[in-house]
Amino acid sequence: MGNENEERDHVDRLRAQWARELADLDTEPMAILGRAYRLSNLVRPSIEETFASFGLDRGEFDVISTLRRSGPPYRLTPTDLYTLLMISSGGLTHRLDRLQKAGLIVRERSASDGRSSVVGLTEAGIALAERAFRADMASETRYLEGLDREERAALAGLLKKLLISLETGQTIDPV
Repeated sequence: MGNENEERDHVDRLRAQWARELADLDTEPMAILGRAYRLSNLVRPSIEETFASFGLDRGEFDVISTLRRSGPPYRLTPTDLYTLLMISSGGLTHRLDRLQKAGLIVRERSASDGRSSVVGLTEAGIALAERAFRADMASETRYLEGLDREERAALAGLLKKLLISLETGQTIDPV
C-alpha cells in the first residue's frame, strides 16, 4: 500500500484497517473507487453552496444547464430532459414547476406537434445558467490546484477510460 514515509489519506487508513482484519482480501478497488466516492462527498457541499448562492438547488441547476448547453434556441422536450438528466418524469415536473415560477423557463406547445410541449430557457434563465456555471467552474478549478496540468490530464484520461468501460458495459457487473 505504499512507502512507509508516504503521506496517508483517509482511504489508506481504511485499507490498512481492512488489511489487518481481512488480510486475504485485496482492497485495491478502494484505492480508486473509494477515493472517487470520498472526493465527491468532500466537494458536494461547496458545489451545492455555489448553486444555492444563485437561488438554485443542484437539480434545478441541472435542468437549466442542460437547456443552456443544448444551444439555441435552448429548448428541449420534457422527455429529452428527463432522459438526459436520468431522472423520473415526476422528478422533472417538480423541478420545472419551481423553475417556471422563478421565471427561468417557459413551457410551450410544440410548434411541430401540438400534442407535445417544449421547455425553454427565458433570458433570465440563460443568464443565470451561465453565471452559475462560471462560478461552479471557478470553484472546482480551485480543488485541482494540487495537481499540475499534466497530472490533471493524466487523471482525467484514466477516469474517462474507466467511465467509458462502465457506460458501455465492458466491465462485468459483479452483482
